[in-house]
Amino acid sequence: MVGRPKSGLAVNAMASFEKTVTSDPANLAPVRKEVEAFLAGAGIAEAGIANVGLCLNEAMANIIRHAYRGAEDRPIKVGAEVENGRVTITLRDWGNGRDPSTCCGNNDPLTPGGLGLNCLRRLMDEVTFTPQPDGMLLTLSCNGARCAASTQNQS
Repeated sequence: MVGRPKSGLAVNAMASFEKTVTSDPANLAPVRKEVEAFLAGAGIAEAGIANVGLCLNEAMANIIRHAYRGAEDRPIKVGAEVENGRVTITLRDWGNGRDPSTCCGNNDPLTPGGLGLNCLRRLMDEVTFTPQPDGMLLTLSCNGARCAASTQNQS
């Protein structure tokens, strides 16, 4: 299934993207590239696109690793929306339903594990895990300008 924008791509209008893929790690890069292309078409700055792409990649990898415990045939529904420069990414899984927001993350880059959550929390304005009866819904959002500013303001 090919993801396509559902409406016009003017920055001040609403544009959306939706795609469902399997939890095969081989889908990480293609989905990231499709969402990044969608964001570019919606007028989001390059630095913001890079930050959102990184967070999308980390979130999908966490779903594969933790919610699906490495299974490569489970669904991940990816949504992206841009409205008035605000980027919202949604990821829906039908995994174990464990709420990652209860985890503190890892602040030591030399210690494996938990760095993905820190990435999400630092680069996005909002990170919301909403438990579902049969999995989890993750919503990531940031203002396009704030996303772009994130890499410039951090060392």
